[in-house]
Amino acid sequence: MSTKFTLSFVQGLTTREKAELVTGKNFWFTAENKKHNIPKIMVTDGPSGLRKQASSADALGLNQSVEAISFPSSALMASSFNVDMLYDLGKSLGVAAKSENVSVLLGPGINIKRSPLAGRNFEYFSEDPYLTGELGSSYVKGVQDQGIGVSLKHFAANNRENQRFTSSSNVDERTLREIYLFAFEKIVKEAHPATIMCSYNAINGVLNSQNYRLLTEILRNEWGYTGLVMSDWGAVADNIASLKAGLDLEMPGNEEYSISKIMAAVKSGQLEESKLDTAVLRVLALVEKFQINEDNHIDYDKEAQHNFAKKAAEDSIVLLKNESSVLPIHQTEKIAVIGELAKKPRYQGGGSSHVNAYKIITPLEAAENSNYDIMYADGYQLSDEESNIELENQALSVAEVSDKVIIFAGVPEKNESEGFDKGTIDLPKNQLELIQKLAAHNSNVIIVLQNGSAISMPWRNSVQAVVETYLAGEAVGEATWSILTGETNPSGKLAETFPERIEDTPTYGTFNASTEEENYHEGIFVGYRYYDLKHQQVAYPFGHGLSYTSFKYENLEIDNTEEHVSIKVNITNVGQVPGKEVVQFYVQNLVSSVELPSKELKSFKKIELNPGESKLVEVVLDRRSFSWYDVQNNIWRVDKGEYIIKVGSSSQDIRLEKSIFLEMGIDNIKPVSGETYISEIINRKDLQKPLIDSGLKSSIDSITAMDSNRELMENMPLRAIIMIGANVNQVNHFINLANGSND
Repeated sequence: MSTKFTLSFVQGLTTREKAELVTGKNFWFTAENKKHNIPKIMVTDGPSGLRKQASSADALGLNQSVEAISFPSSALMASSFNVDMLYDLGKSLGVAAKSENVSVLLGPGINIKRSPLAGRNFEYFSEDPYLTGELGSSYVKGVQDQGIGVSLKHFAANNRENQRFTSSSNVDERTLREIYLFAFEKIVKEAHPATIMCSYNAINGVLNSQNYRLLTEILRNEWGYTGLVMSDWGAVADNIASLKAGLDLEMPGNEEYSISKIMAAVKSGQLEESKLDTAVLRVLALVEKFQINEDNHIDYDKEAQHNFAKKAAEDSIVLLKNESSVLPIHQTEKIAVIGELAKKPRYQGGGSSHVNAYKIITPLEAAENSNYDIMYADGYQLSDEESNIELENQALSVAEVSDKVIIFAGVPEKNESEGFDKGTIDLPKNQLELIQKLAAHNSNVIIVLQNGSAISMPWRNSVQAVVETYLAGEAVGEATWSILTGETNPSGKLAETFPERIEDTPTYGTFNASTEEENYHEGIFVGYRYYDLKHQQVAYPFGHGLSYTSFKYENLEIDNTEEHVSIKVNITNVGQVPGKEVVQFYVQNLVSSVELPSKELKSFKKIELNPGESKLVEVVLDRRSFSWYDVQNNIWRVDKGEYIIKVGSSSQDIRLEKSIFLEMGIDNIKPVSGETYISEIINRKDLQKPLIDSGLKSSIDSITAMDSNRELMENMPLRAIIMIGANVNQVNHFINLANGSND
C-alpha cells in the first residue's frame, strides 16, 4: 500500500467519500475507494474458531462458513486459568484468519456472567473481572502478534440477550467501574486491541452506540484508547449521534441511507466535519495496519490446530466430583456409555460462535476406538424433553451389567444460544429422570456435562463423579476420553459459581423482569462476591476443580512495601501422579468504610508438579489490587490499613491466610465533625490528647465506665454529647484540636 493516510489526505476527500468509509459494506467489509487507492478489509466472527462466510453472507451470519477448527468455547477455556494457553489460542486464530485474508477477528467476548440464565454465557470467560481481564489480554496479544486485529466485545454492560437491542442496563457508577468496565480497561491498557465493538444495549438510558461518556470520555480520554470503535451488527439507531459520541464505523451499514444522512448532517452543520474526519482517519489507520496481501497466502496446518484444540480442552475440563476415586476408569472394567450427547455432542455455541468444524471426534467414537469394554445406549432423545420408556429400559439393561456408567448429559442447542436468554438452568426432564433411574441401578454413575453455562444439579448427591466439559470444541471426544481414562489429569477450575438453584442467584426475580430495563440491584455482589458474603450454599464454588492427585500449601510469606505486596507460597504434589494446580490469591479489605466483598481474586498461577515435587509460587500485587472505585472523587482509591491475603484452591477452599497492614494507601480517616460517632473517637489513639485538652474526656468516661452504656455510645454522634454534660464550646474546641487547627 503506497498511499499514506494522513489527516491532510482525509481532508482532501469529498464528504461522500468520507461517509462511505465510516459505513460498513456487504456485512463483513469496510468500504474501498479505488480512485484513492483505499483497499477494503474483511472482518469476521470467531471467538472460538474462524467463521468466515465465503459466499451468501447474511447479517446474522447464519449461512455456511469456511472449514475451520472449532476450539473450546470461552466458558471452557477460562476454566484453564492458563494465560499461556489463551495466548496460543489467539495465535492459532490469528494464523487461520491470515490464511483466509481476514484482517480483524470479532472477539474475544469479555462480558461478565451476571446470571446463569444469560443466553450467551458460553461465549464469555467469567463472573470475575480480574480473571476475565487476564485471559482476554493474552488472547488479544496472541491474535495481534500474528498481524491480525481483534474487536474486543461487547462494550459494555451487555449481560442479557432478550431485548438486547433496546434494553437499558441500569447500574451504579462503582459497580460499572469495578465489575463491568474493569476487564475492558485492563485489556485496553495492556493489550491495545485494534478495535472495540460497542454493544446493542443502553447504559442508564443512553444507547451505547450514542454514549459519548462511554465511547469518548471513559474509553479515550481516561484510558487513552487510540484504536477504532465499531458497532455491533445493527446496533446503530442514529448514525449521526453515534459519530458525535465517538463511534467510528457502523456495521454492517445501511448503504445509501447512512451515507446520505452523514452528507446532509455535515451540510446543515448538525455534524462537524472534523468529527467525521477523525472517524475516517481511524478507519484508514485500521486498513493501513491490517490490510492483508492476498498474494502472500499461506495455508495453515489444520491437523496441528485440531491437536491444539484437544490439548486446550484437556487443560480446561473441570472434575467437579470424584467420590471413592471412581475416576479414572480402568481397562479391566465394563463401561456403559449412556446418552445421545455421546454420539451427537454439543461442542460449540450458536450464532456468531458457530464454526464449520474441520474434524469432529465424538465421545462415543473415542470410546469405541479405545481398548475399553464399551456398551452404548441412547437413553434419551435430544429432540424431545419427555422420557422415552423404551430408550430408558435399554439404558438400564446396559447399566445393570456394567461396572461403571458414564452418562453424557447437557443442555440442547435449541435451549441455549445467542439471541435469547434461558428460562431455566435445569437439565431437560428426560435427562433428569434417566440419571435418577440409572443411579438407583448402579452405584458407580459418572456424569459428563455438555452445556454453555452453570446448571443446577439436584442429582449430584446420587452420583459418584461429575465432569464439566462445557462446549469443548471439535476434539470433544478425544479430550473427554483422555480425562475419563486418566491419560490426562484434570486441572480445570470453575470460572463461575454453580448455584444449588436459580432462586439462590443474586439476580433472581429481577433478571429479565422488564422488557425495557435491566436493574443491577445486586451492585458489585456478582458471582462468588455474593455467595461468599451471604454464606450462601452453592453446588460448586468459583475456582473449584479436582485432580487425580493432591496438593499441599505451606510457608506463606508476604513482603509488604509502599510500592507492592510480594507473596510467596510453597506447593507440593503429595499424590501419586503428575498434576497441575491453580493457586489462587484473594484479598480481603478490612479497612475501607464502604460495602465490600469478603474476598476478591487478585492473582493466580497455574503450575505443574510431579509426585513429591515442590515449587515456590510467587506473585506481586500492585496498588490496583487493593483499590475500590471512589465515585465521589472519581478515583481508584487505596486505603491504608489492615488487609488479609488468602491463598487457596477455590474461593471457598482457602488453605493459608495472613493479615498485613498496607502502607501504600491513603489514611482512611475523615475530618472530625459533630457527625463523627463517639465510638470512632474513643478508638483513635491520636484523639486522646484533644479529648483531655478540650475537657470532653471526663464526660465520655462517665458514660463508658458502665458496660451497659457502651452500646449506646456506638450510635451517638459527637454533637449529641451535650446531653451528658458537655457544652458546645468544649465540642467545638475538641473538633479544632482533632483536625489540627487553632481556635
